[in-house]
Amino acid sequence: MQLYILRHGIAENVKPGGSDPDRALTAEGKKKLRETLRTVEKAGVAPELMISSPYVRAMETAVIAAEVLGYKHNVLQTTVLIPSTDPKPVWEEIRIHRSAASLMLVGHEPLLSALAAYLLGAPSVNIDVKKGAIIRIDIETFGPQPRGVLKWMLVPKLV
Repeated sequence: MQLYILRHGIAENVKPGGSDPDRALTAEGKKKLRETLRTVEKAGVAPELMISSPYVRAMETAVIAAEVLGYKHNVLQTTVLIPSTDPKPVWEEIRIHRSAASLMLVGHEPLLSALAAYLLGAPSVNIDVKKGAIIRIDIETFGPQPRGVLKWMLVPKLV
């Protein structure tokens, strides 16, 4: 499986009386995200399945990714991709969808950096997953402990 881990784009600050899950992407966040996604689309990224955190900024990111990458199906939502989750439930979610050749997860920090390290079998490794960054990790076996291979990481600043 080609697994793509996509962090949401730049989001607005929490509005007075608002909540973190309701924060939306900014215009700049949408623009930078589209630029990054156009680059990975040229590299052949075409997820078979997309799963997102239910937070507004993550779902907006997933919708933009679906549009740019030509994804025509519904984006699934799961609370295992909210910021405070542990990587282990995310691994279980990935295992449920192991028949997909390519899967894109859309979520938040600090989960995504911890997830990438966990999938690589090195949970103590620090990975700086910037807003709008995308990571590709290939997974060949789906046992109780993941053993992924890092293929690449792209941050918006490099686009």
